[in-house]
Amino acid sequence: MAYVVDLICYPVKGCAGTSSNDALLTPAGLAHDRSFMVISEDGTFRTQRRHPRLALVRPAISTDGTRLTLDAACGADGTGRFGTLCLDVTTSAPRRDVDLFGTAYQGIDQGDEAAAWLSEFLGTPSRLVRVPPEHDRIADGLTSGPSGYADSSAVHLLSRASLALLNQRMAERGAPILPMNRFRPNIVVDSHEGHDNDSGSDRAALPHAEDRARRISIGGAELGYAKPAVRCAVTLVEQEAGARRGPEPLRTLASYRRAASGGVMFGAKFSVITPGKLSVGDEVVVQEWGDAEL
Repeated sequence: MAYVVDLICYPVKGCAGTSSNDALLTPAGLAHDRSFMVISEDGTFRTQRRHPRLALVRPAISTDGTRLTLDAACGADGTGRFGTLCLDVTTSAPRRDVDLFGTAYQGIDQGDEAAAWLSEFLGTPSRLVRVPPEHDRIADGLTSGPSGYADSSAVHLLSRASLALLNQRMAERGAPILPMNRFRPNIVVDSHEGHDNDSGSDRAALPHAEDRARRISIGGAELGYAKPAVRCAVTLVEQEAGARRGPEPLRTLASYRRAASGGVMFGAKFSVITPGKLSVGDEVVVQEWGDAEL
């Protein structure tokens, strides 16, 4: 059997995540997940692909979403402090045009103070925007669904079994093992000891079972499989240092996880079918299985 072992929200796209024992699953994913985004002055989104220092920014959002705190480390070891900024989130400021993978959306500008803080920390002119209430983006996939500023679908699910297999293969190649945060999942699942065969519900505990899960229930919530998580250069960024440490894990993943559509896949993206409350310890029940897109 598989269970939820971690729930991670990333309030600001590209920045550090926050783990919790309980989270509200909304139609667009975990509450407040990727609801803010750092952009250039012309509205193009910023991510760790080109700005790995974003990993050092640790956002915290109030439960009601009205207060955002940004805190950042400045040392390579994560011990030095850059500073803290506390913001009252606005939903009434003028909208700005923003670009996310070549598609035009709108964002609510969060003001000059946030822009100055991020610009100084990243070393390039930047601004912070929030998803507007009228945001109507629908991410595609086998199961489509609403999404904020995530790369694609609202929820990224990954199992510890999948990471353990990757780390085993990396160790065989003489590469250091990697932590889960390299892959920035929203929901991490694991099995209880003694449930590791391929029959019944125990199938959900096998490495890469998320590839084949088509409909999942967790507590009173339901998720529908959208697509594999095709990995990019963000996985090369050491999250604690805010710096690229390539070529792993992409080199090892390319040896056994090449997607039929191109690239390498690790983890899976899901859309929300039924919102609800999620908690660490909830059983992950796969209601429907399919074939992996590998």
